[in-house]
Amino acid sequence: MIKIAPSILSADFSRLGEDIESVSAAEFIHIDVMDGCFVPNISIGIPVVKSIRKVTAQIFDVHLMIVEPQKYVKQFCMAGADIVTVHIEASSEESIISALKIIRECGKKAGLSVKPGTPAKDLIPFLDYVDMILVMTVEPGFGGQKFMADMLPKIREIKQLTSKPIEVDGGVDFETGKLCIEAGAEILVAGSFVFKSENRNETINKLRCV
Repeated sequence: MIKIAPSILSADFSRLGEDIESVSAAEFIHIDVMDGCFVPNISIGIPVVKSIRKVTAQIFDVHLMIVEPQKYVKQFCMAGADIVTVHIEASSEESIISALKIIRECGKKAGLSVKPGTPAKDLIPFLDYVDMILVMTVEPGFGGQKFMADMLPKIREIKQLTSKPIEVDGGVDFETGKLCIEAGAEILVAGSFVFKSENRNETINKLRCV
C-alpha cells in the first residue's frame, strides 16, 4: 500500500496543530529538520517535534538534514519521532552507522537518505542497519522545487538492491507521484502540493491511488 507523508515545511507555522489535523488521512507526518550547515536553510528542531507530538497519533517521519546526526538522533527519538532519517552525506560512514544503530536501540525505525548526486551503490554498506531509504528528488533545503525526473533510474536501482521501503521527497504531485510508484517507491512525501490544495485529505487520498 502506498503511504503519504505531508511535509509540514509547507504548513502554516502559526497554526501548525490545525494544519496537521487537516491532513489526518495521511499515514505519516514528514518533519524536515535543517541546520543551516548541511543545507542552506534553517527550520525546526527538537522542541517543535515534542510539542506537535501532543496533537496527533500519526507516525512522525523526521528527516534530519543536519551534520553529525549521531549527536542528536536519540533526542529526536525521545521527542516523539517514529522514524528518524539521516543523510549518508552528513558524516563519516562509521558515524552514520552509529546514528542508525542508536535510532534502532531507541525502538524507532532508521531511515537513510541520499541527495540527487549520490549514487545508489553508496547505500550498500548501510543496508543492514536501515528500515527505509529516502531518495531526494530535489536538492534538499527548500520546499516547492521542481521534480528531478533523472532520479527515477536511481529509485529503480535501489529497488534492485534492497526490499526495504523506498520513500521519495521533492516535487511530488499526481503526475510525478505516479512515476515514482512505477519506479518502486512506496512512500510519497508531498509538501506544497498537499498544503496548497483546497481539500487536503482528498488530495492525499487521490495521490495514494495515482
